[in-house]
Amino acid sequence: MKTAIIIGAGPAGLTAATELLQRTDIHPVVLEATSQIGGISQTVNYKGNRMDIGGHRFFSKNERVTQWWQDLMPMQGAPALDDILLGKDKPLAQDGPDPEKADCVMLTRERVSRIFFLRKFFDYPISVKWATFAGLGLKNTFRAGWGYMKAVFHKLPETSLENFYINRFGRPLYEMFFEDYTTKVWGVHPSRIGADWGAQRVKGLSIFALLKDVLTRPFRQADKNQKNVETSLIEQFVYPKYGPGQLWTLAAERVQKLGGEVLMEHEVTGIQVQNNQVTAVEVKTPEGKRTIPCDYCFSSMPVRDLIAALKGIDVPSHVAKTAEELPYRDFITVGVLAKKLRITNGTTIHTWQNRVPDTWIYVQERDVKVGRLQIFNNWSPYMVADYRNTVFVGMEYFCNEGDALWQMSEEDFTRMAVKELAKIDVVNPEDVMDVTQVKIRKAYPAYFGSYKDLPAVREFLDTVPNLWCIGRNGQHRYNNMDHSMLTAMEAVDNIAAGKTDKQNVWNVNTETEYHEEKNK
Repeated sequence: MKTAIIIGAGPAGLTAATELLQRTDIHPVVLEATSQIGGISQTVNYKGNRMDIGGHRFFSKNERVTQWWQDLMPMQGAPALDDILLGKDKPLAQDGPDPEKADCVMLTRERVSRIFFLRKFFDYPISVKWATFAGLGLKNTFRAGWGYMKAVFHKLPETSLENFYINRFGRPLYEMFFEDYTTKVWGVHPSRIGADWGAQRVKGLSIFALLKDVLTRPFRQADKNQKNVETSLIEQFVYPKYGPGQLWTLAAERVQKLGGEVLMEHEVTGIQVQNNQVTAVEVKTPEGKRTIPCDYCFSSMPVRDLIAALKGIDVPSHVAKTAEELPYRDFITVGVLAKKLRITNGTTIHTWQNRVPDTWIYVQERDVKVGRLQIFNNWSPYMVADYRNTVFVGMEYFCNEGDALWQMSEEDFTRMAVKELAKIDVVNPEDVMDVTQVKIRKAYPAYFGSYKDLPAVREFLDTVPNLWCIGRNGQHRYNNMDHSMLTAMEAVDNIAAGKTDKQNVWNVNTETEYHEEKNK
C-alpha cells in the first residue's frame, strides 16, 4: 500500500486525507506540529466560552464543498437557542437534529458585518443608502461622490491594492473605509501591496455592483440558496454549533475511522528528495525524532518553511531567497467576556437584550490598534457558556512575530485591549468579567515584498511530481476555507486520475468572480 504524508491538520490537510481514503487505496498520515486540530480554523475553548480564530463563515459557491460539510454535520431541524428566545423562523431541514439536544449540527446564521468609523456603524461592504450618507455628513458625501465620478472616467494602473480600491470606489471612500484598516491588517500601506489581494478577496465588488444590488433586490425572487447574489451581500451562512474547530475535529476522527492516521505534535523538520521525488519526511515528536517514508507528500506548511526543509535537491539560490523573504502576518486575538456591551442595536434586526447583531465589526478608527471585533454570541449562541447574561467579544490584532505587540506580556496586552475597547465606547471596563489571549503564527500570507517573485518558487516546486502544495500557506495565497479544501480535492483528483500536472490546483481561487458569489 502506498503512503501519503500530509503536512498540517487544517482544512486542506484533513480534506486531502479524507478524499484519499474515500477515492484511492493510498494510506494518509497527517502530521500536525501543534496540539490543535484545524489550523487557523480551530476553535479555542476558554472556560466554556469559545473563540473562532479569525471568524469562518461556512459559505461556498462550490456544491462539492457544501456537500462535504453537510456529510459531516447535518443542518438543524429545530430552532437554535437564540431563535427560540426571539421567536425567529429559520430554514429547517426535515428530520434534521435539534441543536438544543444534539451537538453534531450545522446552524443557519444571519450575516451582519459592519464598519465602525467615526464612532458610528456603516454597512460592510459600504452600501448606497441614506444611512451611509447621513453618517458621513454632507461634506464627506459630496467628496465621495465626486471622487467616484473621477474614478469612473480616469482609471489608475492597477499596480497596487491602493489603485485597485480607488478604481472601484474613488479616492475619498478608499481613504475613509479601506486605507487605514488595510494598513492595520498588513502592516504596510496599500500602495505597497499587490493588486492580487484585491482580485482574490474583493473581485466584483464596486460602487456599480452595490447600486445594481440596491436596484434589483426588490425585483428578485426569494432565493434561499442565494445563487443569484453577485457580491458579498449574502444574507445567511451555515455554522457549526461549537464553531469551525468542531467540524475539523470531526473530520480528523473520520480520517482515523476510515483507517488514516492523524499524528499530533509531529513537527516536520526535513523532507527527503531523491531523483526529484519526495521519499520520506523527518519529524520531531515529544518522544524524539523519526523518519516516515512516503510515496506522496501534501504540504500545507508555509512555503518559506517548505523550501527550507527540502533535502537532497538543489534549490536554486533565487528560489531559496524568494521563499526565505516571503512575508506573513501574524495574529493575536483577545477574548473579552462582559456582562453587556455599551453599544446597542440600532438596526431593524431583532436581537436578545438589544445587543448588536454583528458577527464581525471592522474597526476603522485610527486611535486604536485593534483591527476587527467578533461577537461570538452572534456566530452561535452555543459559543458562549451563558448566552443569556454575557457577551463574548474577540478583539483581533494583526502583527509580526517578534514585534512590539507580539513581545508584550499577556497581562499587558489584555489590559491594553480592554482599554481600547472602552476608548471606542464598545464596553464599560466595570462590565468586563474575564479576558484571555491567543497567538497564531503565519495566519496571513502577505502580498508584498518577495511575493512578486513567487511564480519562480512555484515553478521549482512543480518539478517534484509527487509534492502537492495545498491550502492557504501551502500556496501562499489568502484563500478562504472552501478554497483551501478545493486545492486538496483537485490534488487528489489528479492523483486518482494518474495526472502529475498541477495547474488546476494552483488555479483554485484565481477565477474572476467574487469569492462569495455562488456558482449558478
